[in-house]
Amino acid sequence: MGKRILVRRRGRGVGVFKAPTHRRVAPVSYPPEDRPDQTHKGFVKDLVHDPGRGSPLALLKFDNQECYIAAPEGLSVDQDVYIGETSPIEIGNILPLGKIPAGNFVCNIESRPGDGGKFARSSGSYGTLVAHTPRGTEIKLPSKKTIFLDKRCRATIGITAGAGRADKPFLKSGRKLKLMKSKGRKYPIVKGTAMISASHPYGGGRHKHAGKPTTVSRDAPPGRKVGLIAAKQSGRAKRRKP
Repeated sequence: MGKRILVRRRGRGVGVFKAPTHRRVAPVSYPPEDRPDQTHKGFVKDLVHDPGRGSPLALLKFDNQECYIAAPEGLSVDQDVYIGETSPIEIGNILPLGKIPAGNFVCNIESRPGDGGKFARSSGSYGTLVAHTPRGTEIKLPSKKTIFLDKRCRATIGITAGAGRADKPFLKSGRKLKLMKSKGRKYPIVKGTAMISASHPYGGGRHKHAGKPTTVSRDAPPGRKVGLIAAKQSGRAKRRKP
């Protein structure tokens, strides 16, 4: 009998593989809209660290509700913020995309009106408002992809704080381990060919190669389902003739 391989044990969701979500502060979302045509004034109550997240969170206090958003660069405690259609174009204010002039940097962009924000929320990321078109507002995402969104989708003016976080090296594996634990990821990652045959289908032998096809079907059993699962192609893509 071989033992259960790592990906099979991880699939069970036991404690060692779970993310410690009970330590996280709160979900990042805009407050629900009751009157989209009204503008509400609030202030930044606090800036806090959220475990497993690269950017700090800003606790915004409005008249009768509070919410957490990914803090943009330049936001400070006790700073006034506005949410609504007539909000000024200043860092930290939340407006519908249809009311933001083209060329501005925005973050925490909603994909649908009222969903709380889905795009450009990681540290240092931002989207660029390209133009307002009949199809909707054209947004250039951090991936350089351009999409069209509803003009009622809300966004925060500015760039998400924490830019340059990935430029600093970890230097010690313990720091990387704690980061991966907070995100619920397995670390370190060991190649299957470096294991023994009891630990992985690709393990065993003197030569560091799989020794068998690395593409498996989607219906492969749990002890064999490793590598390129249900891959449409493998290897270098062939250049198509124009």
